[in-house]
Amino acid sequence: MTDVRDNCGCGGSGAWALWLDRTTIAFPVMMDRAGASYRLVSAPHVSLTVGDLSDLQEEADRRTKHAHYQALVLSGPSGQPLSAGEVKDLLRGPLLLETVRDEAVIDRCGVQIAGVLDDIYAGARAQKLGVNWESGAPTLKLWAPTASSVKLQLWLKDGPKADGGFLCEADRDDDGIWTVVGAPEWEDAEYLWEVRVYVPSVGSLVTNRVTDPYSVGLTVDSMRSVIVNRDRERWKPRAWGAGVLPPLRNAASQAVYELHVRDFSAWDQTVPAELRGTYAAFLQDGSAGRTALEGLVAAGITTLHLLPTYDIASGAIPEARSEWQQPEVEGIALVPENQGLLEVVAGWSRSSVLPQQAVGEVANQDAFNWGYDPNHWMTPEGSYASVGNQVGGGRTLEYREMVQALHDLGLRVVQDVVFNHTFQCGQGRDSVLDKVVPGYYHRLSPRGEVETSTCCANVATEHVMAEKIMVDAVVDAAVAYRIDGFRFDLMGHHSLSNMEAVRAELDNLTIERDGVDGKSIYLYGEGWNFGEVADDALFTQATQANIGGSGIGVFNDRLRDAVRGGSPMDGDHRSRQGFATGLAVDPNEVQTWQGSWLGGAVDASEAGNEAVAELYRQMDLVKISLIGAIRDYPLALSDGSGTVMSQSIDYFGKGAAFAHEPQECVNYVEAHDDETLFDSAIWKLPLTTSMEDRVKSQVLANATVALGQGVAFWASGTELLRSKSLDRDSYNSGDWFNAIDWTGQWNQFGRGLPSAARNRAHWDAMAPLLEDKSLRPDASAMALCREKSMELLRIRASHPLLTLGSAEQIRRRVRFLPTGVNGADQPGVIAMHIDGRGQGESEDAGLFVLFNATPEEWAGTLQVCGKSRDFEVAPRSAAVHADRN
Repeated sequence: MTDVRDNCGCGGSGAWALWLDRTTIAFPVMMDRAGASYRLVSAPHVSLTVGDLSDLQEEADRRTKHAHYQALVLSGPSGQPLSAGEVKDLLRGPLLLETVRDEAVIDRCGVQIAGVLDDIYAGARAQKLGVNWESGAPTLKLWAPTASSVKLQLWLKDGPKADGGFLCEADRDDDGIWTVVGAPEWEDAEYLWEVRVYVPSVGSLVTNRVTDPYSVGLTVDSMRSVIVNRDRERWKPRAWGAGVLPPLRNAASQAVYELHVRDFSAWDQTVPAELRGTYAAFLQDGSAGRTALEGLVAAGITTLHLLPTYDIASGAIPEARSEWQQPEVEGIALVPENQGLLEVVAGWSRSSVLPQQAVGEVANQDAFNWGYDPNHWMTPEGSYASVGNQVGGGRTLEYREMVQALHDLGLRVVQDVVFNHTFQCGQGRDSVLDKVVPGYYHRLSPRGEVETSTCCANVATEHVMAEKIMVDAVVDAAVAYRIDGFRFDLMGHHSLSNMEAVRAELDNLTIERDGVDGKSIYLYGEGWNFGEVADDALFTQATQANIGGSGIGVFNDRLRDAVRGGSPMDGDHRSRQGFATGLAVDPNEVQTWQGSWLGGAVDASEAGNEAVAELYRQMDLVKISLIGAIRDYPLALSDGSGTVMSQSIDYFGKGAAFAHEPQECVNYVEAHDDETLFDSAIWKLPLTTSMEDRVKSQVLANATVALGQGVAFWASGTELLRSKSLDRDSYNSGDWFNAIDWTGQWNQFGRGLPSAARNRAHWDAMAPLLEDKSLRPDASAMALCREKSMELLRIRASHPLLTLGSAEQIRRRVRFLPTGVNGADQPGVIAMHIDGRGQGESEDAGLFVLFNATPEEWAGTLQVCGKSRDFEVAPRSAAVHADRN
């Protein structure tokens, strides 16, 4: 996820005192404070005395990156500890801590309250929040422990919507939960919570009218929550939940296909215009998109990963269709029917700045965004619902219909979920959590500033109730929508214990009680290590380094970088080729072997050796990925220098192998982030590479995913050479750069220069590439890529040896065979043998899997089990041969 912008407006800096529990405030020792005393400005009756922080130092360190703190112990006038009730009263007002010496205030700061809220209100974790139904009537609950009063503002279904509705007083319990018991006629009513609460960033009591964080229904643009009873038959498709999915061999045998709801049908001319870009498009029998999905399933795709489909902030996607704006160039709308007109009438070139300029002008008013901007996690996004079904339970029905339609195709459904940040915090229009409990849900720096390393306001899921909403939202999606898996955005910003809590709650779900086998639900995510939480600074993160043994998958960037070359973060893509893009075996025009990664200029022979050494390193990373990145595997190095344990192979200072079991490794070379695989190869392959060879390179890259032991992950359209006109981050680049043509007539390359905001520095290099007609595939090239890609999927699906499912079996059965001389590999050629003897599922005595990344045919003899086998592998190709001896 690479969406970078500032939507916080949370304020609240200068809160460097940490209220850890009901008795202790941790205060940083920033200067000589000899003779100083401390006081809470709003609570002169409370005494603060310097005490022992040793019992809580670990907690203070966890929250403050190991700064040195001292303890301030709170007590009442009589010297006794404050009661829970007294602490709760203090938390409802302003909290300013002053340091005083000789009756003069030497500094003043705010107080962070997350620790004490977790201590005082831990019981709230066990309660069910939001709308709950009993005997046909709703009960509504909101956790707002620092609020001084809470009311429910209600608009009945048949009443006027423009007036102020009517207000119901809420009752507060000891856990900080406010409750309103409703009546049956409240069903489908709209509501807001009216929360009277002190907001530190404003410095006063504020009355916030806010939607329910636990909303399961909303009005258009999330203006109000809706009291929906999702158990009603009218919100269920016929035979809802009755389907049975084909069984998986094991969790690692999944082949996942990543897809954006709008991309699926936005430009599909076989879908009725009013349903394009909607959940309902997945129900259109005979449409080009659905036919494409059917073909993918028949070939072996098991799982459809949908980019975010929870309620997305309206600042990213307006839901009211009347508000949508269409980008235009010289009065011509950027829609598929007008592609030819643009060249003829508007006179734009394939490297024109006009399309991206038009898209940029309406970027936040069109219908497109990836959706990594959560607003409400338990309500489906309204812009993907058809007109008439955008309010209340209509979204529920259409989302369920989509899931059921995908299940009927034989596809498991994965939700892409974002709990690491919210779109806004503070008093922003799209802020929800922070309007209910200011200063609690978001991660604060030691100075009290909201951390934004994820692009927006980071959510502190290490806090009890922040973790609760994360767990509750996942469980709700599993039960209410029959979701089969979850992909966690920037999962490394969550703790491993967060993810274990999600896993534990899902595991408790049973078909008999919940209609769902929770143990079968697969979890995976981005295990990246960065930001304020990096290197386990605040907690043990859910990163690649820590995930082993959890059963939770993480994306394997080792394979991505080795196959494509370099990293998505590289400034100069051309100078870093990879295994499938010609490194050492087919150098491109800028490869004089003086690239930055070689450490400076060298003579040709030495440079060639350096290039081969780098290729061998990448081949080792490919091999590690082919075994599912499992640790403790004896890997024969590609350069023939010996055998080492897989985790000792270096990847930017870390062990390349990280998984305990293959299901913990999600192999991929392309995802929605960064350039598409086709676009990346435009930079890296020689410009003289024929389109046929570009197709081969694309298929070879995806073969390293499909023929490996980890979970296989493909990006949508990769089988059709999908392009985004070299866009490095198309999160808000509109349909013009993102839509997919399932008929295989065009792949989007050469639709103009991509977004200035994210690509302008590279426009001069991009322009001649976009203009080059030889780089634009025709329908026959796309058809060839699709044919060869489907063949890969069929091979994976038909050979159980390619998905052994356990580290023990992989260590016992998988070996890499030298393809060159003296025990080394020929540069660019990998051979893997999987022993099938005694493997009950397999009819084969074994499989030979070969990858030839060179532009020449490879022929050689492989020795295994005392026998010799001769093989030939075409240029830039992968091959699988059964060993039936």
